[in-house]
Amino acid sequence: MSDIFNPNISNIQEEKQENVLRPKTLDEYIGQSKVKKKMKVYIEAAKKRGEPLDHVLLYGPPGLGKTTLANIISNEMKSNLKITSGPAIDKPGDLAAILTKLQAGDVLFIDEIHRLNKNIEEILYPALEDFTLDIVIGQGPTGKSIRINLPKFTLIGATTRAGSLTTPLRDRFGIVERLELYDEKDLATIVKRSAKILNIDIDEKAANEIAKRSRGTPRIANRLLKRVSDYALVLGDGNINLEITRTALDNLDIDEIGLNATDRRLLDALIVQYRGRPVGIETLATTLGEETSTIEDVYEPYLIQIGFISRTPRGRVAMPAAYEHLGISIATDESISGQLKF
Repeated sequence: MSDIFNPNISNIQEEKQENVLRPKTLDEYIGQSKVKKKMKVYIEAAKKRGEPLDHVLLYGPPGLGKTTLANIISNEMKSNLKITSGPAIDKPGDLAAILTKLQAGDVLFIDEIHRLNKNIEEILYPALEDFTLDIVIGQGPTGKSIRINLPKFTLIGATTRAGSLTTPLRDRFGIVERLELYDEKDLATIVKRSAKILNIDIDEKAANEIAKRSRGTPRIANRLLKRVSDYALVLGDGNINLEITRTALDNLDIDEIGLNATDRRLLDALIVQYRGRPVGIETLATTLGEETSTIEDVYEPYLIQIGFISRTPRGRVAMPAAYEHLGISIATDESISGQLKF
């Protein structure tokens, strides 16, 4: 089948490119210095004890390197890595099949672990605590339960919504770490490292500009690098400088602090449409035509981090910094209508 008719081809190629850019060891891993420092200690201690690493929960906004860190932990422990996700484990039998195929010391990575069904969670508890799996064979009076001993393994769970995890599941992780948004210096280093791997010529100022507009997120930084590289090939000689970077990012509708069209529509809704009043997340999602989870996981973390919006008991509220960035005077009711133009 031709690539043009296969929608999976571009996704596969994108995933392969992401894997190439991922660091393989903690020393190569840029940023998250506190988490990295602690993980070095935990991994070294586990190696000295001759035991698998304790179960790890990684949480934080998407694109900060949770999957990358899982790969690194597996490499550092010299273990095999098995990858799945919460939504992919539909039935208890799916989880049983995964667990019974694990070897001693393996690392099992479950992305979006907060989306596991409750009945699947209950099967996971003894697997995490006692390394045993209880399976019921048959139904009714003839049904019987058998216990299977599992090899000792490490579960790494990743989630963008730690608060959605049940307490019994969260309590079974011995290591719980939050990944924070990156600063511009670390992002610029990531951009330069990725450019080198992809054989892209980029100067210091251009790398800093991409970092500044990447919302504190390595995944976005790498994506913007590729798109700016496209513009450099078409509009220039392939080398990325500050001028071509600004042209490309402006054309991509990404402003000087990384806000995109959806961010500005969100702020427009809070400031203009709802006249600065608190807005519930469901109402905001309906207004924007987005899922509530998308707003909470993708857009809000950065806007909250930079002080543009606040979550209050009554709803979301735009902060003075958002008014200032968009050139709107802080006012109420009809006086703010029509001030915001795109």
